[in-house]
Amino acid sequence: MATSSTRAMLERAYKDAIRRTDAGDDTTRTRLLDAAYEQFSRTGVQRTSMEDVARRANMSRITVYRRFATKDALIEQVIFREFRRYFERFLTDIQSAETAAERVVLGFVSSLRAIRGNPMIGGLIDAEPGLVAGSMIGDDGRMVAAVREFVAGQLRREQQAGNVDRQLNIDLIAEMMVRISASFLTIRSDVVDLDDDEQLAAIAWQFLVPMLDVGRLPK
Repeated sequence: MATSSTRAMLERAYKDAIRRTDAGDDTTRTRLLDAAYEQFSRTGVQRTSMEDVARRANMSRITVYRRFATKDALIEQVIFREFRRYFERFLTDIQSAETAAERVVLGFVSSLRAIRGNPMIGGLIDAEPGLVAGSMIGDDGRMVAAVREFVAGQLRREQQAGNVDRQLNIDLIAEMMVRISASFLTIRSDVVDLDDDEQLAAIAWQFLVPMLDVGRLPK
């Protein structure tokens, strides 16, 4: 997907998460998305066919194509639903935060936990980390750019609320935060236990939160 379409999907998923909206009234569509998600988690996106999804949903191939004209359309809707679920979890996790710094820390921990704990994405990262890394850097940085814009949007809200200094280069900070998170997800570490929330929080306090300190800006 191009940067604009990925960004639009992120924005729409975020808004749906805030409103707690879901297209769950179409039971056939939900069954197909559930089947596709499970199949993707088991065999991967590339090796899954529309016929595989139909069999797992116990429906005909024609029914699948009536709801989703192409495999790409099905993949997009599965990804969109996972984005929305992630944002719902993210919003729940940061509710207890009282400061911008706390929201950065909780957001960092929540993001890594949610992605690694997702059977479809986390399973692929564990099984084929090189493939995931390749997909992130092989698209000319479009995915990273889309996620960066989302993070930058969150940080700008903090600026507008007066929680962080307006002198900060929000785009650069968002870029650094996204690249740090992406590296943890795609490159194995013998130093950091990605399943240890306390350790991840300590890393965020030590390395991410200081980015919000205007006193550290170059003179």
